[in-house]
Amino acid sequence: MSAPVWSGRVWLGVVEWTAGERERFVWREGQVVPYRTEPWPAPVNYGCLPGTLNPADAAEVDAVWLGDPLPVGQQLRLAPSGLLHLADGDHKVIFGEARETDLAALLAWFPPERGARLLDAEAAQTWLGDLKAAGRIA
Repeated sequence: MSAPVWSGRVWLGVVEWTAGERERFVWREGQVVPYRTEPWPAPVNYGCLPGTLNPADAAEVDAVWLGDPLPVGQQLRLAPSGLLHLADGDHKVIFGEARETDLAALLAWFPPERGARLLDAEAAQTWLGDLKAAGRIA
């Protein structure tokens, strides 16, 4: 049974990787620190939801922000606009206006075997609610 959907609930996210950049950072102990240089730039802003845990990879829940590039370290409190569902369970919570070009770039970022598919905001809130009910969100 799924936890109740928290319609419109906002979540705190931190940008770790700016759209269009190759330099990637990671959230550790309350701050972003350099992680690595990727071979290709990020197609979207990428980061995490601090205080959460995705059991699929034992790390914070991943998040992406569509639209214009956001600076590394920027913290945002927003309601999700969708969920990028992956077959391995390492889903990405989507924030921002769902423009076709951003969504196409996001889907193209994942190889077919990851089974990437886009779900709506309700699916994102339900998944996060299930994680909270399981004690995976502070």
